[in-house]
Amino acid sequence: MRKARTFGLLILVLTVAACEQRSDPADVGDGAATEESSGFSREGLDALNRNLQGLVDQGRVAGMVTMLVRNGEVAQSETFGSQDIEADVPMEPDTIFRIYSMTKPVTGVAMMILYEEGLWSLDDPVSKFVPEFADLDVATETENGGMTRVPADHPMTMRELMTHTGGLTYGSFSESAVDTMYLQANVLDRDSSLQTMIDKLARIPLRQQPGSLWHYSVSVDVQGHIVEKLSGQALPEFFDEHIFEPIGMVDTGFHVPADKAGRLAAAVYEYGPNGELVPSPGLIGDYRTPPGLPAGGGGLVSTASNYMRFARMLVDGGELDGVRILSPESVEFMHTNHAPTTQADGNIQLGPGMGFGIDVAVFIDPSAAQSPVGEGTFWWAGAGGTWFWVDPANDLVFVGMAQHDIIDIIDFPALTQQWVYQAM
Repeated sequence: MRKARTFGLLILVLTVAACEQRSDPADVGDGAATEESSGFSREGLDALNRNLQGLVDQGRVAGMVTMLVRNGEVAQSETFGSQDIEADVPMEPDTIFRIYSMTKPVTGVAMMILYEEGLWSLDDPVSKFVPEFADLDVATETENGGMTRVPADHPMTMRELMTHTGGLTYGSFSESAVDTMYLQANVLDRDSSLQTMIDKLARIPLRQQPGSLWHYSVSVDVQGHIVEKLSGQALPEFFDEHIFEPIGMVDTGFHVPADKAGRLAAAVYEYGPNGELVPSPGLIGDYRTPPGLPAGGGGLVSTASNYMRFARMLVDGGELDGVRILSPESVEFMHTNHAPTTQADGNIQLGPGMGFGIDVAVFIDPSAAQSPVGEGTFWWAGAGGTWFWVDPANDLVFVGMAQHDIIDIIDFPALTQQWVYQAM
């Protein structure tokens, strides 16, 4: 074998030697789109760029790289501001970003590759692949504010694991006795291993009954462990062999090799006490060495052009440049709502009009979501200010990458959706 905030509110380096290996930031389509082929007006795209530059000029973000592709052609590819304020280094097209939770859709694709091989189904119990989860308890609060454990009313299913409805949590996005236990156990310790993570989770009760509600969690990190179990490969190796190398994502991985280290964004920024941009110490991390725990839920680094290749593969039905990663049916399966409810608690919510597919959020009613995107658009974002969406109805993909702590809540996805669709 082989492998309570609205989430719409989720949601940079030194000059390197000319001989350093670089990806081609424009290598995402067939060239610059004409106004007729892209469906965008020149005036609209100019306004998009002015609005993005405005975020920098207003001091809301240090800098960013954005890319817009429609009908397979590049309509916009721009850099704005600085990747390193202190050293006055401008943002570059090939800056490498910490993409955090934008790792999740990549893990979802890995799981779908294994799904196509018939190795798992939505109704399988997770314990079929993670036997440590066979007898998980659920935490309940007592009258005196304490906690007791009760049996789960049913085993967590793969459907629930794939849609953040399995009863797991993160520790960082909500408050409960179980969240505290996650933090105390350091569940996602980068220096440990995926097996150690599983062993820790097996000792902690579920935060709520499986299937009872959508609650953002370490579910996708557990999926990364399952990829390893089903494939017999380490997660970084599986990603490289089955996703990154086939579609040319040469700057994407769980760490930055030494010959590219100078391109890693210098910092993730946040607002200081007077509103100034300062490095956020909580979101840096050492990405220059391979992790012990390759986090399928948030461990990758990438560039805007690399992630655009991934997103284009999805909008093109699982194929890019003649290389097929998934069948069109599997891609559609990914952006079909599989969550039994969009209700959530804690600090992160999907919001009205949103559903959840396989490791991506899905617009099931754009009007209710107050978004101009096409129905069936799917998207995700990362804690360090990266985001993307894929709109199959309009054959449109947008990728944006900054390095800004989401604690400051810049609504990158919603802002850029308004500006992009105004340009059409």
